[in-house]
Amino acid sequence: MSDQSADLLIEIICEEIPARMQARAASDLARLFADAFAAANLAHDRIHSFVAPRHLAVYVDGLAVRQQDSIAEKRGPRVDAPEQAINGFLKSTGLTRDQLVTEETPKGTFLFARTEMKGTATAALLPVMISDILTNFPWPKSQRWGATSFRWVRPLHRVNVVFGGSGLEGALDLGGANLPFTTASTGHYFEAPADLDLTGVGSADDYAALLRGAHVIVDQSVRVDMIRKGAKDLAARLGCETKTGETTIAETAGLVEHPHLLVGTIEDRFMLLPAEVLQSSIETHQKYITLQGHDGSFSPHFVVVSNRLADDARDAVILAGNQRVLRARLADAEFFWMEDKREPLEAYLPRLADIAFYEGLGTVHDKAQRLEKLAADIAASIPGADAACAARAGLLAKADLVTGVVGEFPELQGIMGGFYAAAADEDTATAVAITAHYRPQGPDDNLPDSAEGLAVALADKIDTLVGFFGVGARPTGSKDPFALRRAALGVIRILIEANISLSLHDTLRKAAGYHGFAAIDDELLPFIRERFRVSLRDTGIAHDVVAAALGDSELDNICLLADRAAALGTFLGSENGAGLMTGWRRAASILKSEESKDKQAFAPKTDPSLFVNTAETDLHSALEALPVAFSDIDLDAALTSLGGMRTPIDRFFEEVVVNDDNPKVRDNRLGLLAMVRERMLGVADFSKLEG
Repeated sequence: MSDQSADLLIEIICEEIPARMQARAASDLARLFADAFAAANLAHDRIHSFVAPRHLAVYVDGLAVRQQDSIAEKRGPRVDAPEQAINGFLKSTGLTRDQLVTEETPKGTFLFARTEMKGTATAALLPVMISDILTNFPWPKSQRWGATSFRWVRPLHRVNVVFGGSGLEGALDLGGANLPFTTASTGHYFEAPADLDLTGVGSADDYAALLRGAHVIVDQSVRVDMIRKGAKDLAARLGCETKTGETTIAETAGLVEHPHLLVGTIEDRFMLLPAEVLQSSIETHQKYITLQGHDGSFSPHFVVVSNRLADDARDAVILAGNQRVLRARLADAEFFWMEDKREPLEAYLPRLADIAFYEGLGTVHDKAQRLEKLAADIAASIPGADAACAARAGLLAKADLVTGVVGEFPELQGIMGGFYAAAADEDTATAVAITAHYRPQGPDDNLPDSAEGLAVALADKIDTLVGFFGVGARPTGSKDPFALRRAALGVIRILIEANISLSLHDTLRKAAGYHGFAAIDDELLPFIRERFRVSLRDTGIAHDVVAAALGDSELDNICLLADRAAALGTFLGSENGAGLMTGWRRAASILKSEESKDKQAFAPKTDPSLFVNTAETDLHSALEALPVAFSDIDLDAALTSLGGMRTPIDRFFEEVVVNDDNPKVRDNRLGLLAMVRERMLGVADFSKLEG
């Protein structure tokens, strides 16, 4: 802090912010203030952001106490303009003639009005800035309360503003009431509810320490670390390790102001339930942390994250209450599990006819019948896949949607179908394929483990894509309510990572036929192509290399095209590849120039009897040794062959002048370069590579 700058603390206190929104809110608040400061020409140092269930804050180091002075310039008429024009300009600026400045410009000599603008004090700018940011804050969901029109994620209680160690005058307009700025924060709801004076805070660390003294950890990363480390230590004492992922731990950290960890135990009877049911009940629904043995077995212990300080008597009450809630949920799961197994999975199929899939796409039962056919078709292209088994899995894949467990735990659809299939003595491969047919559900999810599972997963995603595009329910802008982008990326991942050579066009056409569509929607293949292009770029392949590998050909065999892009990228990164591209660019440039003059393309042919230089003969011999076109399967051989062209092309350009005085020799040499172009374009579209 100096005479020219001061620290700024802005803290919003409200009712509990949903855990999943907290990290984004803290990031957005810091970003919005940084943008506002830049727009107001206010210099500052680091912006720190904090978030806890009831606190959202930014601390700004070294914010300028006022805007810098500036000069506003307005150009007027020419110096020799009529007096009437000059007088009109003087009237608009409020200046006299002698206060104007004369300046030469490329367009002549003009009069300019220059006015010194004194910078506004930051304290005067902040109230409007704060109100504007909070009023337009980008919450995914927000609400109004009371008689106000102001919207916030949860009812707002206080807006605290401290600038340079003092409170700032101002208020937030709630649309029906004003909420004056204050300097009184609050501690833990139960442990330290008294107000905290923020005027003594001198740094971001001071702010965090003040709240920590009142048992509120406002740094979310600290809460996450406390929970992660605490759970790991407790698990180690029990001979276990944590099973819960980082996403759930972060969400759990958003539920408490000061985490305190307790260990609970699952009753023996419930340990007979599938591990996935236990995981969903404990972690997804109760937000507890699950544990597992070192052998991967599900542990009967779990970790509850309490929002109270350690107290043996109170801890026992809290733990007993949480275990009571969990016992009721697991009892429900146990009941549904036992009831669902009374009938074989196939018996649930007719009930799918009562569930509409989407308008124009029939029922879920219709989808099951389509998956039966499409999975069998796809299995024929997957080595080791049993088409009959894949068809059976496709037919039964959605049957668990009408079971009790999936009704209670929707996130277990597919997984429970696998358990029920196994319980009904379906083929093991069928059960495994049903379990995994939703995979991958995101970039971090694994592919199905079996060949039949890959077939059903592809069938499910392709049926969805063809169906929704077929009835015009395509993604628009950022909106994708049916997760069609995710489905397309899932298809691409499966084909590439499982190395499946599948004719995508034929498969889409079959899927369209099973839907009763006359053809594939015109926008579907371009949609998949764009997802494919982005996925290749995400692997580190340059965008122009991707464009060269894909060319303008119809997207069909994704696996081979991915291999082509990777191989081309490797080749172009080699010495031969880089050298060959130099020759390509010279050849393409010369041909483009000459063809634009002659208004025609040169045919890829040449007459060896017109060769004058051995460099022409050598280049022609090298070209003749190459096939006219390469198949996708021979790509590595094709690139190796092209790499061998580097030396004869380099020598040709070193020793031969293409534009010979003899027109026949000139045209013959241009035909030779056209042969180079034809052979190279037979491997990839090198014209799309940037210089």
